[in-house]
Amino acid sequence: MASIATVLPASATLPRWLAPVALLAVAYLFVPFVGTSYLFEAILLPFLALSLAGVGLNLLTGYAGQVSLGSAAFMAVGAFAAYNFNLRVEGLPLVLSIVLAGFSAAAIGIVFGLPSLRLKGFYLAVSTLAAQFFVQWALTKFGWFSNNSASGVIDAPPLAIAGITFESAADRYLFALTIVTVLTFVALRLVASQTGRNFIAVRDNETAARIIGVPVLRTKLLAFAISSFIIGVAGVLWAFAYLRTVEPAGFNLDRSFQVLFIIIIGGLASIRGAFFGAALIVVFPLVLSRLGAFFLGDIFDSGVLDMSQRIVLGGLIILFLVLEPDGLVALWDRNMRRFGSVFGRR
Repeated sequence: MASIATVLPASATLPRWLAPVALLAVAYLFVPFVGTSYLFEAILLPFLALSLAGVGLNLLTGYAGQVSLGSAAFMAVGAFAAYNFNLRVEGLPLVLSIVLAGFSAAAIGIVFGLPSLRLKGFYLAVSTLAAQFFVQWALTKFGWFSNNSASGVIDAPPLAIAGITFESAADRYLFALTIVTVLTFVALRLVASQTGRNFIAVRDNETAARIIGVPVLRTKLLAFAISSFIIGVAGVLWAFAYLRTVEPAGFNLDRSFQVLFIIIIGGLASIRGAFFGAALIVVFPLVLSRLGAFFLGDIFDSGVLDMSQRIVLGGLIILFLVLEPDGLVALWDRNMRRFGSVFGRR
């Protein structure tokens, strides 16, 4: 049994960049014209925002080995920072507001990443959990963040760049897709650089990393900063492009666990894994609700649906941890190799 690479001449093998370029071509040139409002609002927009959050957390947890349960807090910081920059700095371009929001989330990430200099594993996870409660408390306690809104729920500002407004669902999808594409490319370049190798060295063995000259403390804080920046921008997309509102309830503890589940199911230390995991997390509830309504009818109400999602999702996580710790991306790669070996037979 021979692989495609051994059967075909070297010039005939497909370059690695062809698949992502083809996928982006479909995403930009085909989906906006055929997609329905339901597809954008219920599937693609949350998928893009959660995928980007998964990319950010995977850099921190998958590559750098630092466990965090405060992803939703950094998403909230990004969303509220972008809102306030846009509101209070007259004439500030939206893109610059989003970049500044990312830096705001990075600053908060560094603060709550300081315990990583002494804590590891479970203890570090608990310390990052403090960020979740502190940020939600601050956003609720101080009305300045929500422009003194009585309800605490504020409408997101319009998405407009250089006079072009992204108002429809398809336009917001293209806006989110562009940001996710750019930051994913940056993340891919990062993990292939010396910084990415430092992350992996610290994750695998801090003592050995220190011996070979890796600045462990600086690497940990840099991982928290970069991860929080990307997650903060994901929070902007979640609030501005998907929810269309900025509210603390949109970034609760469940959201932090949701992002963590994405990288566990998708695959740790894999940028692609964030997209695989987000796809499952977003599509799974929709499929479950349709199946439940079909087989159980009126018995399958919203309460039963929510509990069923938690039970089945918990079972899936246990299943992946036991049978496939490397997640969906490992299953995909293995099946692709098998597919290639079948077609590579002489």
